[in-house]
Amino acid sequence: MVIVGAGEAGTAAAIALREGGWRGRVVLIGNENMLPYERPPLSKAILTEVTDPGPKWLATPERLAELRIDYLQGRNVERIDRAAHTVTVSDGDQLAYERLLLTTGARPRKLSIPASAGSRIATLRTYADALAIRRIIGRGCKVVVIGGGFIGLEVAASAVSRGASVTVLEAGPRLLTRAVPAAMADLIKAKHERSGVRIQTSAIVERIDENEGRSKVVLADRRTHLADIVVVGVGAVPNVELAQAARLAIHNGIVVDETLTTSDPHIFAAGDSCSFPHRLYDERIRLEAWRNAQRQGAAAAANMLGANRPYEDVPWFWSDQYDETLQIAGRCRPEDVAVARSLGAKGQLFFYLTPRGRLVAACGFGSLGAIAKEIRWAEIMIGRRLAPNPEALADPTVNIKTLLV
Repeated sequence: MVIVGAGEAGTAAAIALREGGWRGRVVLIGNENMLPYERPPLSKAILTEVTDPGPKWLATPERLAELRIDYLQGRNVERIDRAAHTVTVSDGDQLAYERLLLTTGARPRKLSIPASAGSRIATLRTYADALAIRRIIGRGCKVVVIGGGFIGLEVAASAVSRGASVTVLEAGPRLLTRAVPAAMADLIKAKHERSGVRIQTSAIVERIDENEGRSKVVLADRRTHLADIVVVGVGAVPNVELAQAARLAIHNGIVVDETLTTSDPHIFAAGDSCSFPHRLYDERIRLEAWRNAQRQGAAAAANMLGANRPYEDVPWFWSDQYDETLQIAGRCRPEDVAVARSLGAKGQLFFYLTPRGRLVAACGFGSLGAIAKEIRWAEIMIGRRLAPNPEALADPTVNIKTLLV
């Protein structure tokens, strides 16, 4: 069994293969010169702690050795030969596979605007990226974040907590346009502004110039912002080039079926790089989320061993914003009906029902203890395709667990 990509999905798959009883060779290939590590702390603890806490490992050398997982680090897979069932590694080695799993992840989307060579522009995807940003942000530093999505807002929160002066530039009319309802985006925006972050929406960046050692961000309306560092968070692009060269089907990622099998029955894909059909929503989706990567990796491993089980976990995502949490379960569409549930000082929730009343999504922002519990029960209802009473959902005196019946 060969796994290309040593992130959350790939590492989870390698471990699951052993736990599932596979006794043959397991090879995990990663392109970074370090052990597999978690990415969520990169925009949080790695940037905010007084001393760098270092990566949070997904598996120690001892654990990899115990499970007899051959970890090839600092290497890329250059080619897949589907006929010969081999992959060619950047050091020239050829590895034979019985089953191949692609967990190649995604990379930050680049700005398609002119930028001077001397301007300091950063993206955040790897531990090295986080260290580079960490070295610059601090008291008195001016930070401009381009993009009002999750990564941009997490970096903004971390930078302002370090004493930096932070401005977020969002091209859309509001923050988190595709992720949360307008009312919740307003709550998150207010939280950032109370913490000292300046937020400008409908801000179209035209170019980035070098200006006496700093970067000058020029907007289409001629406003400018000087920055010691510009952090770009405008989405991610799935890494499909290897699969594409192998002539696997591609559509918004590596195309897989419900069992995470690609157009080649001997090759599977999981995590940020794959698009898959979801029974709950009758559509093909691609998710960039820590838990999805972890669970898809384990599910792919089971199916590589012959389980043939569809992957149908309810999508779930979280983001820390200062001392509060944002959690989202499921997926909502424009035609869905929103039902608000106020928890007072503890937070705010929104539930989304189809026109026929089925619960398909829920999101909440507030204290972790209150939000996590409510979202968890909502997630179960979504998975069971329940149609709870909207009035009961809106009433904070109703224990949401009772709606599971």
